[in-house]
Amino acid sequence: MPPVLDPSALPAANDTMDRLLAGRYATGVAPFQVDTGALVRMDQPQMADHAITDMLRRSNLGEVAAAVTGASMIQVWAMQLIHKPSSATDVANVGWHQDEDYWQGWWEGEVFTCWLALSDVAEDCGPVRFVRGSHQWGFLNSGNFFVPDLESSAERDRVPEGEVWEEAAAVLPAGGASFHHRLTIHGSGANTSGRPRRSYAVHLRTEKSTMLPGLRDVYQEHLTDPALSPILYEA
Repeated sequence: MPPVLDPSALPAANDTMDRLLAGRYATGVAPFQVDTGALVRMDQPQMADHAITDMLRRSNLGEVAAAVTGASMIQVWAMQLIHKPSSATDVANVGWHQDEDYWQGWWEGEVFTCWLALSDVAEDCGPVRFVRGSHQWGFLNSGNFFVPDLESSAERDRVPEGEVWEEAAAVLPAGGASFHHRLTIHGSGANTSGRPRRSYAVHLRTEKSTMLPGLRDVYQEHLTDPALSPILYEA
């Protein structure tokens, strides 16, 4: 699949990420949550800089996502900035998990994730690794993004009888993207490449999704704000 971001858009996209990593927020509003350490993770970074959603609108991500899913509408409902530095240790690992571990109280229906690379991601960069066919195993309810030990994960112990744990790495060029189902098991190991791995997790929904009632949080409240939750495709 060709990149969803044109190469000419990458310098500005990386400049925006650099501003956010330095704590410079164009809107004056901080991201919803910032986890610092070896792995930097910012939740809802588009709250701090609308250049992120401008970048997505100028990309062909919406068209590609619609082609993959057959949807007639694609909307951003959440994002995370994920910056993984180069290190010889596993401290920046992302533990095996299903997105459903975190989404089960918010949505029913068709919501999924696009993983968007702003840097070239080779095997030594700690790419996202997906477990083939795991979206058909149901909700295991045992994953944890923040548990870095990939070898002794509880997810590995819950492979259904007759199934095989087989990993596939999302090796991508800068501007490239991968898509995964909300039940797909995924994680990532150490980045030993000598350069940072720079990416956004873009959480998307189609017209076949419904926000569950009872929540009043940043994801629900921002669905009607095109600067934060733009519709990227509409047939």
